[in-house]
Amino acid sequence: MARWQPDAGERLRVAALDLFEERGFDQTSVAQIAQRAELTERTFYRHYADKREVLFQGQEQLNDALAAGVAEAPELGPLAVADEVLVRAASFFDDERRPFSRRRQQVIDANPELVERERAKMAHLTDAVAAGFRARGVPDVRAAVAAGTVVSAFQVTFELWVAPAETRDFTVLGRAVVGELRAALSADAAL
Repeated sequence: MARWQPDAGERLRVAALDLFEERGFDQTSVAQIAQRAELTERTFYRHYADKREVLFQGQEQLNDALAAGVAEAPELGPLAVADEVLVRAASFFDDERRPFSRRRQQVIDANPELVERERAKMAHLTDAVAAGFRARGVPDVRAAVAAGTVVSAFQVTFELWVAPAETRDFTVLGRAVVGELRAALSADAAL
């Protein structure tokens, strides 16, 4: 193995995802990931705390972007905030990332431990968004409800975006989801 090679983190991520798909998450070791990437285990641990983090890296940056969307939304209503937050999230979910995200989601969906980790990630996102509402003076209960609404819109948008035949970009899907939410919440809407 070469002493130093560029893009080690990305190579490890791709190698891990390939192995998770081929062998399953539980049957894949860090040593196997490092070997597939032609790197050492030590290099793996410089980039990731454990093999789960290969799938969940970047969570803090996403939390920060969503919280910034709440802070900078022109209005405090959950629909306006959801729209702003989804536009911000779109920078994380471009067309170049979609194939990896689709594969990643399939690996997560196939493993109960990873599904639980994904739920914890969504709870953390909800907390970050609620903190953003509270920072703007929204009372605690209302902030929690609004944050749940915003993160639900995000989750639905992401699920649509990673669907096998989907080609629309994240922003377009997010705006469609907010439109559906607006329709569902209107006084005359029949569910």
